[in-house]
Amino acid sequence: MSTEIKNNADNRKANIKPQIPGKIVLATLILVAAVANLNLSVANVALPSIGLAFGASQVQINLVAVGFSLGLAASVLWFGALGDHHGRKMMLIIGTLIAIPASIIAGFAPTIEILIGARIIGGLAAGMAFPTTLALIAALWSGPIRTKSIALWSGIGAAIAALGPLFSGYLLLSNSWGSVFLITLPLAVIALIMAIKFVPSHINETKDPVDNIGGLMSLILLGTLILAINFAPVPNSETLIISLLIIAAVAGILFIMRQHKVQNPLYDLKIASRQIFWVAATAGIIVFGSLMGAMYIGQQFLQNVLGYSTLDAGISILPAAILMILVAPQSAKLVESHGSRFTLLLGYLFCLLGFMTMLLLWKDNIPYWEVGLAYAFVGIGVGLAGTPASHSLTGSVPVKREGMASGTADLQRDFGGAIMTSIFGALLTAGYAKAFATQISNLSPSAQQQISASIEATLTKSFASAATLAQQNPQYSAQIISAAKTSFLAGDHWAYLAGIIAIIIGAAIVFYKFPKMEEEKKLIVQYYNEDMILSEDVDEL
Repeated sequence: MSTEIKNNADNRKANIKPQIPGKIVLATLILVAAVANLNLSVANVALPSIGLAFGASQVQINLVAVGFSLGLAASVLWFGALGDHHGRKMMLIIGTLIAIPASIIAGFAPTIEILIGARIIGGLAAGMAFPTTLALIAALWSGPIRTKSIALWSGIGAAIAALGPLFSGYLLLSNSWGSVFLITLPLAVIALIMAIKFVPSHINETKDPVDNIGGLMSLILLGTLILAINFAPVPNSETLIISLLIIAAVAGILFIMRQHKVQNPLYDLKIASRQIFWVAATAGIIVFGSLMGAMYIGQQFLQNVLGYSTLDAGISILPAAILMILVAPQSAKLVESHGSRFTLLLGYLFCLLGFMTMLLLWKDNIPYWEVGLAYAFVGIGVGLAGTPASHSLTGSVPVKREGMASGTADLQRDFGGAIMTSIFGALLTAGYAKAFATQISNLSPSAQQQISASIEATLTKSFASAATLAQQNPQYSAQIISAAKTSFLAGDHWAYLAGIIAIIIGAAIVFYKFPKMEEEKKLIVQYYNEDMILSEDVDEL
């Protein structure tokens, strides 16, 4: 490391208030991030209960699951830039503060529409707080310490997200579905107090103006794209889907044009085009998206098909959570010793094994070890790949653009989670409906005459709708539930196959496009020198 780089690192460390131990600052940032990570996953285990309570369609269930990540993914770039300019600590505190009423509204929502809206608001609140956590880690520490800090932030965050269903499952044993959205309240209060007390203010922030128009465009682009995917399987919604896609395309084109023209772009496309940056961003979107998608489909599979209780379904995820925590520190060591490319590919291998296990082994009446094995593979894979995916982003941008890097790192989780959950949900919905319709069409003509159009619509709407109909007609309950299970298994296999394809594509991109260890080091130094020269030129102007 050059003297210049060491001095830069020393200057960063000097910005930390001397009376505040670094570990407390890191613990506070991880705790703030935990509020968002937990909110991302607490709904999954309650989805069957929510579906029954509101008589919800599979699309509405999908929107409850994806609503939080939708709000977070759509806003994270804009709010991350606002934090870089106006103060990361301020954005962190405001976001954590708003998360409290959003959780309360979700917990006591009288309708499915209000619940979805509360989840989206909660995601927007997380968009204020979550990106600042990684931005502050990148601004406060450097070198191996930064790598270890990011590993802890990534590993613990992913593990907390995986543990969300466990906490939710325990609550649902004796409480209504709304209790799962209140889990984060005590955590949010503690995080808020610690953030006010321990997080330092104004660390390497920029005075450059924020491109708010570009921020609004990015919000519209990401939000409409995610919604379009969710509504894809809804019958007679072609006009809505096309309209959403057109809005997303126009917003995307205008966003790119604007980022090329403005002096201080929200998302610096020159930096984003750096090889390490864009490959790491793509890799992270697929890895974290696969995790969230697996948790989303898995919870419904465990309860709907295997008949697990909410608590048992939550406990089933423990192998993934434990292994993510255990593997994350080892991932940091692998990044330092073998480089990001090797560590990413190793993580992808385990994720692939996880989804192959789901596709081939997850059927009705299977023993738990086949469930736990899949989750263990995914946990190891995310634990390995999460650190290099985030570390490569922060290492390839100038300090004043840490908000952009952290926003992209957050986007990996949130946009990846929203997109993969939406895709998996859309495939599950379409596969389930098609399989159930096929079963009905294969019945004898006399049996088909007993099934009215409204009953068929209810049966093909979602597993929850079929289960409600089975309760109302106990004489046909066994046949309805059996058909619903068969249909669900057809739909979730579509989702697992999509996950496998995404992982293979991501691994190919990393293998062919991400530089090997020595080349990676050279590129990082090159990026640093380019940024220093550019910074000096700007200062002279």
